[in-house]
Amino acid sequence: MAKVSSQASGVTGAMAAPAGAPATRRAWFVLAVLCFVYVLNFLDRQLLSILAKPIRDELGLTHGQIGLISGLYFALFYCVISIPVAWFADRANRVRVVSFACALWSAATVACGFAANYGQLAGARMTVGVGEAGGVPPSYAIISDYFRPGTRGTALGLYNLGPPIGNALGVAFGASIAAAYSWRDAFFVLGAVGVVTAIFVYFTVREPVRGGLDVAEPQPVHTVAAAKAPFLATCRMFFSRPVLLLVALATGANQFITYATANFTTLLLMEEKGMTLEQVAIWYALLVLVSMGGGIFLAGRLVDRFVGRDKRAYALIPAIGLVVAAPLFVAFVAAPGWQMSMLFLILPMGLNYFYLSPAVALVQEEVRPNERVMAGALLLLVMNLIGLGLGPTYLGAASDWFKSAGYEHPLQAAFYTLVPFYAVAVLLFMALARAIKRAQQLAGER
Repeated sequence: MAKVSSQASGVTGAMAAPAGAPATRRAWFVLAVLCFVYVLNFLDRQLLSILAKPIRDELGLTHGQIGLISGLYFALFYCVISIPVAWFADRANRVRVVSFACALWSAATVACGFAANYGQLAGARMTVGVGEAGGVPPSYAIISDYFRPGTRGTALGLYNLGPPIGNALGVAFGASIAAAYSWRDAFFVLGAVGVVTAIFVYFTVREPVRGGLDVAEPQPVHTVAAAKAPFLATCRMFFSRPVLLLVALATGANQFITYATANFTTLLLMEEKGMTLEQVAIWYALLVLVSMGGGIFLAGRLVDRFVGRDKRAYALIPAIGLVVAAPLFVAFVAAPGWQMSMLFLILPMGLNYFYLSPAVALVQEEVRPNERVMAGALLLLVMNLIGLGLGPTYLGAASDWFKSAGYEHPLQAAFYTLVPFYAVAVLLFMALARAIKRAQQLAGER
């Protein structure tokens, strides 16, 4: 596998791809492999929530404990570790970082299957978070160096199919294995697949030239790839630029909704709407794959189509999606049976994920090539601390509170309290749209 240093001696590959030039077969291969790694990333991450009921029954956990273990505890390790990992990846071989990270989180997933109590399960889940911190930000940068500007929205949209595919496969295989054998076997099998995949990535994916498709004129690669972006300077740059800060906050508010619902929807469907584990493995898996996957991919395509006319599309597309989704989300929560509830969930699940591809593409386009891993990690830091860290934690605690207050359907009541967060996210995306317009005006005045 070629290293960055070995590529820095040549000039070929550092030229910008001609306008309209198609991506190479190597680029599509890399995209497919990294997408599969992301599938495993999200599958292992969501496996706990998918199997929450049998785990909860065997280990005697509360909704609040499930929320902490899948939310705050996981997010703290995932987000904190992602920053030094991203700083290292901007200076090292990014492919090897992804490979090692995949091996670590997969081994930790196997360890989850051995947990005998809450403390052991929490420790294993934190280790999963440490491993997954090295998966996504380097992959964003690798893909951005394999695909030219103007095609990255679609490429990153395809890459971001990892979460819905991973979630759907986790529901299908995880629930099926748990129903046929035990929830522990699901962790063993899926963790082992990840270890094998890590080895495959190490030996088959090549490290691309940093910024090789961004250079307007022929020039030595070392002028693009060798420059190291300072850690503190990159952090200051990210948090001082309104566009970057607002996209992180807006997506964080959006993820507050998506992670809260993703971690408790199967519990809601099973505990309060009468769905069985076998039915979850089929019908909910299909809904996640089609709806979430369709929403993420469609958002990426819409960005590539409209952002050339108006860059505010990066913010307006997710804002419009949330406005349409909110009333349908209420209908999903209120529906009396799981069949009707699933029907109302089809559209809002897809629309809730309109934020992901536009946000990633915007950040990758806004920063220099040697800042991409770090900028991607900072985006994930903010949105995951808010969304992944607080969303499930809040919803689990709210459900426990409603239960202690005597509510007949405490988890359903907790879901209703997520509705105001739709308004918060929409307002932040509208502020982002204004910041994008202002940044364009300032650039035009220079």
